Amino acid sequence: MRKLNAALIDRPSLRWVPLMLAIGLNGCSTYYGQLAVGQLEVLRERRPIEAIVTDPAQDAALRARLTNVLQARTFASQALGLPDNGSYRHYADLRRPYVVWNLFATEEFSVAPLEHCFPIAGCVAYRGYYRQGAARGEAARLQAEGMDTLVAGVEAYSTLGWFDDPLLNSMLRRNDEQLAGLIFHELAHQRLYLPGDTAFNESYASFVEREGLRQWQINRGLPEQHEQTRRRYRQLVELILATRERLVELYASQRPATELRQLKQDEFMRLRKEYRALRDGPWNGDNRFDRWFAQPLNNATLLPFGLYDRWVPAFSTLFDENGRDWQRFHAAVSALAALPADEREARLRRLAD
Repeated sequence: MRKLNAALIDRPSLRWVPLMLAIGLNGCSTYYGQLAVGQLEVLRERRPIEAIVTDPAQDAALRARLTNVLQARTFASQALGLPDNGSYRHYADLRRPYVVWNLFATEEFSVAPLEHCFPIAGCVAYRGYYRQGAARGEAARLQAEGMDTLVAGVEAYSTLGWFDDPLLNSMLRRNDEQLAGLIFHELAHQRLYLPGDTAFNESYASFVEREGLRQWQINRGLPEQHEQTRRRYRQLVELILATRERLVELYASQRPATELRQLKQDEFMRLRKEYRALRDGPWNGDNRFDRWFAQPLNNATLLPFGLYDRWVPAFSTLFDENGRDWQRFHAAVSALAALPADEREARLRRLAD
């Protein structure tokens, strides 16, 4: 490990550094060790955005983008009721395309994720690795045990307010409007996070991202995000979720393993065929999802779909019920989160309907 530059760490975060150092130095080869070392790297690389923006020696294009980030950051707190803290007021260039790589895994004949439970985040459907090689190495080990896996690069994540999260170079892959939406999404996680309920957390943050971005575009006199893009993505998600439901029924059928393997592949062939029919028909050749379909498809590749937007319609209704007032909406979401899991899901289903 390189020496930690404490000058770049804000005081609220500093008290956690000795613990993270202890974990990292005593267990760099462990999963938690690489998490500690990776988070310390992110903290170490932070630089105040204001200092970059006002420095004429810095790249002009970067300064312009970071200026927009500060404006979106102010809008998030003043207009959307999101936390007003030090997050996204610093920039960190990690010199790699993603900050972490998430590893999803399932049994060969199951679409249920292999879950992992953590002290703060609760149980989630993946494990994150700061090095792609480590994620791929663990994926190979699980594949040798007969599991389906997916390794996916991630542009950003939230520490849920434990640290002041910086803007990362990986986030700059998005255009200015998409970047603003991503900041709204991650700040929503800091506003409210329910350990162990990924669909609730991600749907809430996704609604804040979408509605926040719509209001941000109106505020800046920009055209709203094209409805066609959202509709086509929703159609894609519906195809994938339908495939997942058919696989659930197939895996419960008690057929021999050799027959299940063939029928499983038939389902993925059907999914590809249905996608091509959409792409070459109603979508008029829109091939933006071809890259996803070019990868080997398995149970694990289906996992991320539905997690991020399952309850978005429910949160949209809740926003309307609360007069489209952000503070009232966030309070209503907090009340939902306090309900027992079965009551919460029943309420979300009623809202979605």
